[in-house]
Amino acid sequence: MDTQTFHFVNGSSPSSLSPDHILPQDKRPNLTQTPLLSSVPVIDLMEEPCASVVDKISKACEEYGFFQIINHGVPRELCDRVLAVLAAFFELPPQEKAPFLATDQTQQVKLLNYYVKSDGENKVSMWSECFTHPWHPLDDILHLLPQNPPQYREVIAEYSKEIYVLMKRLLSLISQGLGLEQDCLETKLGENPTFRAQGNYYPPCPDPELTLGLNVHTDISALTIVRQSEDVTGLQVLKGGNWVPIEPIPNAFVINIGDQIQVLSNGRFKSLHHRAVTNRNKKRVSLATFYSPSKDTIIGPIRNLIDGQHPPLYREYRFSEFLEEFFKQEGARRMVTKIFELKG
Repeated sequence: MDTQTFHFVNGSSPSSLSPDHILPQDKRPNLTQTPLLSSVPVIDLMEEPCASVVDKISKACEEYGFFQIINHGVPRELCDRVLAVLAAFFELPPQEKAPFLATDQTQQVKLLNYYVKSDGENKVSMWSECFTHPWHPLDDILHLLPQNPPQYREVIAEYSKEIYVLMKRLLSLISQGLGLEQDCLETKLGENPTFRAQGNYYPPCPDPELTLGLNVHTDISALTIVRQSEDVTGLQVLKGGNWVPIEPIPNAFVINIGDQIQVLSNGRFKSLHHRAVTNRNKKRVSLATFYSPSKDTIIGPIRNLIDGQHPPLYREYRFSEFLEEFFKQEGARRMVTKIFELKG
């Protein structure tokens, strides 16, 4: 996904979309399509025995690349607060958010829009605002986060501690699902992983058929944890050529596999394309927390997963090389992992 000159979308409520938000016909969401599946697997992390949880996670990662978790140990009250402060930030007057507008890609803390290219160089903005910053560790950048709403820094810091514990637990369960040691994926992802958060705000949209909240993409990270509004559906994953809605359920997190775990698992676990659609009547808020390797980390299929029947599907690369290829595919539907595939 790509950013451009910022468009505030949470101001007045327009009766129709402006041209710079209307997608070309072939990129529109086709919301009349009836999904063949109702949603992705829901996994109870408290289920006994633990081997059953590992097995369910493994199957979900193979078939969907997405699943939801309940009984995850993160207090519901904290999750509600984090979405509330995020919504309060996005709903501030434009002049209060202006200091966070992205001026270059190296900014640690930034407010941005994504776009897609259409008809050459024309850019169509997504119907959303996104706010991104590191989520762990926060000590060095806490002073860069918003002071308004007043609770933002405190709530994000508290939430980040809980998500860090959950992220490590999930990496362990996913490692076991591959038949590996519990710490294998965490070790392979390197000693200095990158932790970024992205808050997404989707105001009510006058014509959801003509635009998207977020364009079709895969996550370039290793693993993503998403908390989403519980009263409106927006996130969808592409499975078998059909868009499957990820219906919000009470006090759940959405978990999805990123490109780096797809490569590390030698293609066994899937990083699938997904998108966010808009809603005519309701706003939607989500917070995604990403776990990625450092730029210097070498990524490639884990050797224990390679044998005569399962030859390596990808070549090794530094994560910095993957990022370079990601930015080369600006404005298009990115297919970055294909660049690193080994041709049989």
